[in-house]
Amino acid sequence: RRVTGNHHDLGVAVIFPELVRYSALRDKMETVMLKTLYINLGNEYADFSIGILQMKPSFAEKIRYRAAKELGRRARRLFISRSSFKNEREYRASIISDLEDPVRQINYLIAFIRICESAFDLPKGTDRVKFLATAYNYDFSKSYDDIVRMQEAKYFSTKIYTTEYY
Repeated sequence: RRVTGNHHDLGVAVIFPELVRYSALRDKMETVMLKTLYINLGNEYADFSIGILQMKPSFAEKIRYRAAKELGRRARRLFISRSSFKNEREYRASIISDLEDPVRQINYLIAFIRICESAFDLPKGTDRVKFLATAYNYDFSKSYDDIVRMQEAKYFSTKIYTTEYY
């Protein structure tokens, strides 16, 4: 299914804070060691933001798991399940490969929005953006009430050395 204008605008609003903080050079330098740790040992040892949309491997793992169950046949082709790989290293390497590809990250973002639409009775307008942005950064597998409670928390900063959080 094609991305509609509504989903496109909603997706951009949800990930905008990540775009502000993204630095391609810094991302490359930081992720070389973290990728190796994640591939070999899993997200307990390295769960880091990667790529232009600053997605974490644990986020991608949850999307793959939920998309295969909730979003149908096309999602199963896009998000290959863990059981399709011969070992955990190969599975985790495929997640890193996905997260390094901006087009694949957009697929994860679209799946995230669709999963949230099916899992929650989402509010309308700016409250919808606020909820999805919180779920994206906090944890979309949490309860609706937990995500709403986190909406007022201030963790985001636009600077390296922070004095104010948003």
